[in-house]
Amino acid sequence: MGETKRRIILHIDMNAFYCSVHSAEEPATYKGKPTAVAGSVELRKGILVTSSYEARERGVRTGMTVRQALGLCPDLILIAPDFDLYRRYSKGFMRIAGNYTPLVEPVSIDECYLDITGSSQFGTPLEIAETIRRRVKEELSLPCSIGIAPNKLLAKMASDMRKPDAVTVLRKRDVPALLWDKPCQTLYGIGGKTAEKLKRLNINTIGQLAAADERMLEERFGVYGAWMKRAAYGIDESPVEPISEAPKSVGHTTTLPANILEREQFHRVLLNLADQTTRRLRHQGMICKAVQITIRDPDMRTITRATTMAEATDDAQVVYQTACRLMDDHWGPGNPVRLLGVTLQSLSAKDATPVQLDLFSFERQPKQDKLTVAMDKLRNKYGENAVLTAGMLGDDPSSLIRNKQRRGTSLQKDFLRGDHSRDENDY
Repeated sequence: MGETKRRIILHIDMNAFYCSVHSAEEPATYKGKPTAVAGSVELRKGILVTSSYEARERGVRTGMTVRQALGLCPDLILIAPDFDLYRRYSKGFMRIAGNYTPLVEPVSIDECYLDITGSSQFGTPLEIAETIRRRVKEELSLPCSIGIAPNKLLAKMASDMRKPDAVTVLRKRDVPALLWDKPCQTLYGIGGKTAEKLKRLNINTIGQLAAADERMLEERFGVYGAWMKRAAYGIDESPVEPISEAPKSVGHTTTLPANILEREQFHRVLLNLADQTTRRLRHQGMICKAVQITIRDPDMRTITRATTMAEATDDAQVVYQTACRLMDDHWGPGNPVRLLGVTLQSLSAKDATPVQLDLFSFERQPKQDKLTVAMDKLRNKYGENAVLTAGMLGDDPSSLIRNKQRRGTSLQKDFLRGDHSRDENDY
């Protein structure tokens, strides 16, 4: 087993990013203190999005309720999220990374991969990584961990090995000694459910996974089984893919301030998500052929379900109805939900995609398009709440999705595409 060519990959992971950003902005208030960013500071049952290392030392963890966290750490400082601020700092560290290679792949608002195989003019891989870490610390006052490895899988695992503010090298030859005695779930890409299935096959460690019969793994897990076998040897050939002008998908997730249980609540959140994702889709002149929903429960278990539509669209109502059908088919009322997301996939340029309309659509669609354009212009000028449908009225927690400052998702990367000076206000 071997990879086709020698590469040098970095994975940059910003440490306790949201809390670190607030500490950098207001050091007198937050630096060195136990802090946490909560989706809803007002509600004691709201959950923590992240916490500082000082808070983690007191037992505070992401996903806890505010009430639980304050029980462990009564002097915990709670901070409302400010995604405008996080996006600005994210652009900052991505810009620093881009000084050393054009091959920068943002994974989320607080992490990215770099392919520095051709960047030797800047020094050795260790020197480049240390330079980036130092510049992020000096220019942005933020800590980050950087992994150096021959591929993305090992670079990601290396950055997780030492936190905060450290550089770690992980070579493929080190995998047996460093990783094979660890539980399978330690391997990035293997979740809890898969680890449980592997345990039932008496495969408990990464080393046992490496020694397992590949045919058996493929029979039980399909192509994912073959991937796990290779990953256990530290093999990963996936390329670093810089973000392109044409996105492959447009998605938005929102963590709710408290569990929701009812079908009507699910649908209200999906309505706001459909509204915002199609707004971004239209801004980019794209239409989508597929819709995916993401559901996470209070135990942080996540499922995704997707469907392909008969015709490509940028219509929020069509996306909303499609997302609701997926939700109704795969998640029954009474099952608690903590996070919901909508991702629009199979994108194509609207002006280059033929759309087949029936007689009714042929008469209605031009009028609908004109109305949508007018509404978008009003919202661009006067804000997201300038024009709302009846179903979006009220103070439902999902309305925060429309609040550009308070809303956000670690997966949203529009702000990194193209002109880095462009603000989301342009949307």
